[in-house]
Amino acid sequence: MSLTVSIIVPCYNEEKRIRFLLDAIFAQTYPRALLDVTIADGRSTDQTREVIANFQHEHPDLRLQVIDNSNRSIPSALNRAIKASSGEVILRLDAHSGPYPDYVEKSVAALEAGKGDNVGGVWEIRPGAQTWMARAIAVAAAHPLGVGDALYRHATQAASVDTVPFGAWRRILLEKVGGYDESLLSNEDYEFNTRIRQLNGRIWLDPSIRSIYFARSTFGALAQQYFRYGFWKFKMLRRYPGTLRWRQGLPPLFVVSVLCAGLLAIFWPLFGWLAGFELLAYFGILGLAGLRLGFKRKEFFLAFGLPLAIAVMHVTWGSGFLWSFLTEKWTS
Repeated sequence: MSLTVSIIVPCYNEEKRIRFLLDAIFAQTYPRALLDVTIADGRSTDQTREVIANFQHEHPDLRLQVIDNSNRSIPSALNRAIKASSGEVILRLDAHSGPYPDYVEKSVAALEAGKGDNVGGVWEIRPGAQTWMARAIAVAAAHPLGVGDALYRHATQAASVDTVPFGAWRRILLEKVGGYDESLLSNEDYEFNTRIRQLNGRIWLDPSIRSIYFARSTFGALAQQYFRYGFWKFKMLRRYPGTLRWRQGLPPLFVVSVLCAGLLAIFWPLFGWLAGFELLAYFGILGLAGLRLGFKRKEFFLAFGLPLAIAVMHVTWGSGFLWSFLTEKWTS
């Protein structure tokens, strides 16, 4: 392998996770002389920069630079990191992640084999803290009931897909599709991959390319994350309506149905029964999934933790999607 690889990382206040990522990058099997790392930091206010500086002092043989990202958005961080780097291959990682030692090697091999124009792998989701809540959230974030057909969270077979979270692509691809859209503050990877696919490019997911991803540790943080996902997903779908998938329509429909039935129940009690039946069926399905996993893993908190985590994901994603729709209608 002779291709030079630039690893780009958006970062803001990641003192607890950034060292894990840097150690994982240093442990890569790909030749270190062909690697460089650019971290676009949103002027962190914690000890992130100090942690990075300590790593640089300990590992001077890994080319690593930190640049400012004053906008503090992920797409702007990625664009600035791309501009500041020089590798023939660009590989995007996240400060909440840690690639397996062969991540870069397998990603470059897939590119050289012509598997795809953007190649990536599967997230191995781990809890963000050692609490029952964080562990339940990590399980929910990889469960099909929580994420539907998002294959990068649970795929076992290599395939062409709509998107990958941490992709690797040749720099020359940017001449065709451009960089990340900085007007989208979330869903930036999906939008980038949509443009690749519109130009007949292929997004390739290989489950042997694996990275560790740390999920949010509290329901509050999870709710903020998924509300943001839903809000910006609507913005993205307005531009690319053909990318709508069935799983993306269910959360907003669920939220609307419960709210409408609840309001109508004020005047017609029948709708109260309908809303109650819908919620009973919904939590019944989630509860059975939680019980099954709880007994299988001998982690009995999943009997209630998994339904709660998935419900938070669905309701906040759907609410964010609807709020984006309503605010756009009001302001247009």
